[in-house]
Amino acid sequence: MPGSRFSKRWFAAAAGFLLGGLALVISSCSSVQRTVVVPPHIPGATFVGNQACYECHTNYSHAFQGSVHFRVQADIEKLPGGTSCESCHGPGSRHAEAPRERAQFIINPRKDPKACFDCHQDVHLQFRLPSHHPVTEGILNCVQCHDPHGREIFKPAGGLGMARLNEQCSSCHKEQARTYVFEHEAMREGCVSCHQPHGSINSKLLTERDANLCLKCHAQVQSGAGEVWIGKTDHRSLLSLGSCWSAGCHTAVHGSNFQPKLLY
Repeated sequence: MPGSRFSKRWFAAAAGFLLGGLALVISSCSSVQRTVVVPPHIPGATFVGNQACYECHTNYSHAFQGSVHFRVQADIEKLPGGTSCESCHGPGSRHAEAPRERAQFIINPRKDPKACFDCHQDVHLQFRLPSHHPVTEGILNCVQCHDPHGREIFKPAGGLGMARLNEQCSSCHKEQARTYVFEHEAMREGCVSCHQPHGSINSKLLTERDANLCLKCHAQVQSGAGEVWIGKTDHRSLLSLGSCWSAGCHTAVHGSNFQPKLLY
């Protein structure tokens, strides 16, 4: 019937339109194959390639080729040996030509975190949160915790310096990371199980507020109206006093040498 033929043609046209739109969306997404890296700008300097850097910085040249940062290349014309060094440090011609004034002609992440923030923008935002390590204030720098040149970036547990769990944190926070007779088992999972190292909306870089952080591991069981049992103790009234470590209950939150319930 004419109406039936019209319906079939309309359905075929609509299906073709939808399939065409879907193909366009898929192709537009798949065409973005890489991130464009814009290296730092140094007035009057040009790119010289990695080999020129390796001739002086031999302490980095071997290990750096195993780092994920080695694969970062500036979106410029090809140079012998690539541009992975200059993608973070900026074009190096003036740095190489000025033997006594080299420092002012190169970007050094130890002094300016901008080279890191240009790529790691999510981390840059974390440093703007109320509680954060003082990197943007110039008191600390990214390289103190992270090795941008080394292979360690490939190790498990988060990569970079944090891959060694508490070792990197303990270089500054010695008291919290030392050995205790009664240790807090969370320390075995690493400092980052409780703390966000770059920045947090909570005090002390904590990932959760108040007792909510402790209750992520120490399961609460409700056996009656208003009762909150943790272990063999009803914490109903205790939780109203404040956080687990500030209410006078578990003040030695990292570990204790005197009390298995983590008291000083």
